[in-house]
Amino acid sequence: MELVEERPYRFRIERHGDMRVPGMVFASRQLLKDAEKSLEQVVHVATLPGIVGASYAMPDIHWGYGFPIGGVAATDVDEGGVVSPGGVGFDISCGVRLLAADCDRAELRPALPAVMDGLDRAIPRGAGPGGVWRLDGPRQLERILEGGSRYAVEQGHGEERDLVRCEDGGAVADADVTRVGRRARERGLGQVGSLGSANHFLEVQQVARVYDERAAAAFGLAEGQVCVMIHCGSRGLGHQICTDHVREMGRAMARYGITVPDRQLACTPVDSPEGRAYLGAMAAAANYGRANRQLLTDAARRVFERAAGVRLSLVYDVSHNLAKIETHPVDGTRRRLCVHRKGATRAFPPGHPDLPRDLSGVGQPVLIPGTMGTASYVLAGVPGGGAFASTCHGAGRTMSRHEAVRTITDTQLRARLERDGIAARPLSWRGLPEEAPEAYKDVDAVVTVAEEAGLCGRVARLVPLGVVKG
Repeated sequence: MELVEERPYRFRIERHGDMRVPGMVFASRQLLKDAEKSLEQVVHVATLPGIVGASYAMPDIHWGYGFPIGGVAATDVDEGGVVSPGGVGFDISCGVRLLAADCDRAELRPALPAVMDGLDRAIPRGAGPGGVWRLDGPRQLERILEGGSRYAVEQGHGEERDLVRCEDGGAVADADVTRVGRRARERGLGQVGSLGSANHFLEVQQVARVYDERAAAAFGLAEGQVCVMIHCGSRGLGHQICTDHVREMGRAMARYGITVPDRQLACTPVDSPEGRAYLGAMAAAANYGRANRQLLTDAARRVFERAAGVRLSLVYDVSHNLAKIETHPVDGTRRRLCVHRKGATRAFPPGHPDLPRDLSGVGQPVLIPGTMGTASYVLAGVPGGGAFASTCHGAGRTMSRHEAVRTITDTQLRARLERDGIAARPLSWRGLPEEAPEAYKDVDAVVTVAEEAGLCGRVARLVPLGVVKG
């Protein structure tokens, strides 16, 4: 596939075949070394009805279901643009939450073992059921699907600032619980407030470096400060919603005269009954994901307070698997678009009306988790960022989980974490090499490309002190 380097870190795939728009890839040659399969998905996405601008790929691009992970695409709602569950993925509203502690590393050091042991006991994780919140039945689950972290806070599991510093004020307004199927509800009932497995984690971190003092101060971050990063999503409920609606859209496409090069790109017009049903169910799953991170926040706060007398305040919470109706300029005209971000983070610039008032002058916080044992980043949206105000979401896999397990043993990984002074509390050491740093791209390189391509600005670099994994 021919890639034209328009300028450093920006590659173009010219329209060909059934592509309606070009492909635009933000990357370096090194990051694209093994990306041929995912670049084919960039081309496939460019064929979707109603797509505008380009089919975008972020620097952490890798192969996914239908869309590449690290893919961004916007469709024009008023011109028959489609919504595709593959453009969101199975872990709807998977995202990151960052909490800032009122202490630095030196102050926490004596209590860190007790904090990590407390988190090990308090944080439910793994593939099965189990969560911080034992719901009293299906009606309470519906309230979570409708109210997200807003409902959790109302029930005493947080504070008002948690809503101000959360995307959408803690809840997506247009959730439709009637579009959430029976099996999805069953799977979600017992998992509220749980990490899950795979690449999800709760990590205790230290701010190792601040690049933008003004933005860091607005976010509530300072060098040396202790932070907690939580990365998880909507668990089995979101997975089931994606499964159900991919099936429904696959059956419905012919009625709308839609054909796609890959059945995993099943889609229907945003304003069709199937499109509205999916968006309503997706929003409900997004609210579940927000509530999930809110409950884990509540659990982490109790541990820190009990073990170290330390308070945690929310910096921000943002999803990186979502489709949202937003207004953006297209060819000089503001249009109503369905913006799919799959493994990509919304990055609104300074002055955007959807930002909290105290962040309006510096832009939206963007939270980029690294791999286990490596750095994570806090970035910010910038003026004219492009790609419908989107940027990367993490390091991006380069190895399958099976390949990672063959490459490094749990004994080697454990020794490395201990050598680096990282207190690990996995559910099991056996499966942990699936998430070893070798399985991912270099997060420093990913962030450098995102910044140099003009998608975002660097604010702070965080390094791990301890990690809780499923």
